[in-house]
Amino acid sequence: MTADQERAPAKRADAERNRGKILAAARAAFAEPGAQVSMAEVARRAGVGMATLYRNFPGRRELLEALYTDEVDAICAAAGDAAGGTPGEILAAWLYRFAAFFTSKHHIAGELLADGDNSNKNAIFSQSRARVLAAGRPLLAAAQRSHEVRADLTLEQILDMVIAIAAINGGPGYSRPILRAALDGLRPGRAAG
Repeated sequence: MTADQERAPAKRADAERNRGKILAAARAAFAEPGAQVSMAEVARRAGVGMATLYRNFPGRRELLEALYTDEVDAICAAAGDAAGGTPGEILAAWLYRFAAFFTSKHHIAGELLADGDNSNKNAIFSQSRARVLAAGRPLLAAAQRSHEVRADLTLEQILDMVIAIAAINGGPGYSRPILRAALDGLRPGRAAG
């Protein structure tokens, strides 16, 4: 093995570490209320130079897309890792996590939507929604099979309800009881007909 071949894995590991530091710093910065975060601020918080930042993310949009995609990955993984409770409880726990995801990514999604490139943003959001739906469908199907969730609702309808509630102004202390009441309404025998 040559010296260059030995250095290559170390360089890749260093690049991955830098990418992770950048994403973590950007995630924290964008989570702050009223965040107007510059690329320079992200680099400063991550402890990397601007060249390293731009090597990983050529522009703000690429950074926002990576943050959004990472969170979609996490919500999809959470559906696959769900355990500990009845199927209805597992679905509810995932829906609470989805609500938190939606609330925390609202600013990032808003910036992505404000970008002028409609074709790219539509692809990001439609692909992400399709992935979330694919991840959540088995949870809903299991909860419906166990008769813990009404059979007359689709996952699309349930997620749209969660999104609507998560978008209510007032913070988690205000919206969480509303979400809890709505999720209680998913149980059979509570249909209004």
